Amino acid sequence: MTQEVSTGGTVLVVDDSRTKRYLLVSWLTRAGFRVVEAETGGAALARVDQEPVDLVVLDVRLPDLSGFEVCERIKIAHPAIPVIHVSAHAVDVVDRAQGLTRGADAYLAEPIEPEELVATAHAVLRYYQARQRAEWLAERLTGLADTTVAVHSAPNFARLLEAAAAGAAQIFKAPAAVVAETFDGDCIAGVADGPGEPARIVEWIVDDTGVPTGPTVRVDQPGNWGLVDWPAGDTVTVAAARLREDRAPLYVVVPSQTQTRRTPVLVQLAQAVASAVEAQRSFDEEHRIAVTLQRSLLPRRIPEIAGLDLAVRYEPASAQTEVGGDFYELVMLDGHLLMAIGDVAGHSLHAATVMAELRHAVRAYAVEGHQPGMILERVNELMRTLLPNELATICVLLMHPPSGRVRLASAGHLPALISVDGRTEFVQHYAPLLGVRADRPADLEFVLPAGATLVLYTDGLIERRDATIDEGLAALATCAERVDDDLDRFCERLLVELAPPQIHDDVAVVALRRV
Repeated sequence: MTQEVSTGGTVLVVDDSRTKRYLLVSWLTRAGFRVVEAETGGAALARVDQEPVDLVVLDVRLPDLSGFEVCERIKIAHPAIPVIHVSAHAVDVVDRAQGLTRGADAYLAEPIEPEELVATAHAVLRYYQARQRAEWLAERLTGLADTTVAVHSAPNFARLLEAAAAGAAQIFKAPAAVVAETFDGDCIAGVADGPGEPARIVEWIVDDTGVPTGPTVRVDQPGNWGLVDWPAGDTVTVAAARLREDRAPLYVVVPSQTQTRRTPVLVQLAQAVASAVEAQRSFDEEHRIAVTLQRSLLPRRIPEIAGLDLAVRYEPASAQTEVGGDFYELVMLDGHLLMAIGDVAGHSLHAATVMAELRHAVRAYAVEGHQPGMILERVNELMRTLLPNELATICVLLMHPPSGRVRLASAGHLPALISVDGRTEFVQHYAPLLGVRADRPADLEFVLPAGATLVLYTDGLIERRDATIDEGLAALATCAERVDDDLDRFCERLLVELAPPQIHDDVAVVALRRV
């Protein structure tokens, strides 16, 4: 509904005197008002509940209820409807004071001149219409602020457009659509069928030809934006916001009947959402680059080894644009499988470079023929000499595939897990983390039985903000009691069942099974 101010309006005249009511109706009708009538207080209350009324001209003395009580009840149910009392009998100061105190906006005592009634009606309506415009604008600006916060805190591009569409529908009390292009070039739209309705994502293509940089507004046919069921007989108003020449614009589409001539809130909404979209595009692009860089620092392929099944799953933190410090290693050296997993403290490009140095150092010392414990001793000395301010955890093992003999050393890392025949146990090897000068225990030696599965993992798999580390380990043990025939599916299931939907820390999982 348009919020422009009309020159007239609908006036309800309430008076049990047919003659006086006829005069009031005549004066107001000639002044350009649409007039409806009621003879009693009960009829007046029913009428304001059933149809739009802009002003009530109310006699003080009515046959069923006093005008004062009728006024109070109108103001309780419809505080935005102004009331003018008229009376030929209750004309003293006490009556006037009571009428105004109990909610009336003006009080006219008979004899009333036509000019006085009409001027009072216009004055009261001007005040209420100005107040309604202010309240209406304040409500829209509050909705704009809430929507701006929602879109800037959305976790991804799709949720951003959903929040924008839901916010636009709430602000304008109508269907709404928000269309934008991802940094990959996919054009999608968030649409909401009305205020309070859940928003959804659909694919949509827009021709951006000729859309200039900056905000623009145009009126278009609803058939060109067939995203929702627009109100019949109305056009749509499209606000476009293009922040950069090399970026596709953002569009906010709403029914034209919701707009005034200047459409200030619509333009501000489009610009606010466009700013959030631009930030999300940059975030997604940086995150893609970061993940690509991080994956390039990890092994490019898994070795194929007779008698062993191997699977790896690595998931970067979904809430971080920075590369992290989780790493793993799988490589055959002189008939033995070198298997390692580790985690460098921090999330940054620096953490990733430290991770790469440690991974290559482990490989180099393993190539020299050292056992796991000595590999960690040498890597620790390298860290303390060249990277004195860094800390990391790591678990390294060498396995002889034909016999299943394993030699394992750990530096503060989470215990390896063995699952066999529906039973699970943790391989505990307590030792200080890398970067600390301290004595280290001897290597742990054991045989991995045929059919058993060994799992190495980083803390992102089991750590939760609402649970202890022991609870996380117990959940992992329970989940790993059953190992899928497909080891890749097993690793995927561990992530699905144990990792949160929004991964806040990198997760690396390496699984080995003796066939």
